[in-house]
Amino acid sequence: MKIGKKIDEIIVGEKLQLTEKIEDKDLLLYLGLTNDNNPLYIQHDYALGTPYKKPIVPAIMLNGIITSTISKHLPGPGSHIREQNIIYLEPVYHYETIEILLEVQHVDLDQNLVDIYVSAYKEKNIQVLDGILKVIAPC
Repeated sequence: MKIGKKIDEIIVGEKLQLTEKIEDKDLLLYLGLTNDNNPLYIQHDYALGTPYKKPIVPAIMLNGIITSTISKHLPGPGSHIREQNIIYLEPVYHYETIEILLEVQHVDLDQNLVDIYVSAYKEKNIQVLDGILKVIAPC
């Protein structure tokens, strides 16, 4: 089994960027797994009557993309998010593509913790989220 980067292999300033397109299949899987029936996430008629005007992607789904990126790439397999503070600045709509950027801000060798800044943008460089994660690196 592959292990991600250990604490002494992680460098301040290290970056990772990825692109994700939000598809209906992803939304339906999320809604099925969580039993979340918020009409704002799937019903076009309902969403039309809201300030959003069309269905939006649940914030926790965006969190899942970030968590998956931490688990797969930075620091990678064996890592675990200990703390997170994410602000959702703008809605993400179905079928939009988002660019997510992770950047290592601080490495604490004694506590085996990495502070990772996360931001995400959708089309036309509109920032949709901003946050910081404290991640325990794999041992």
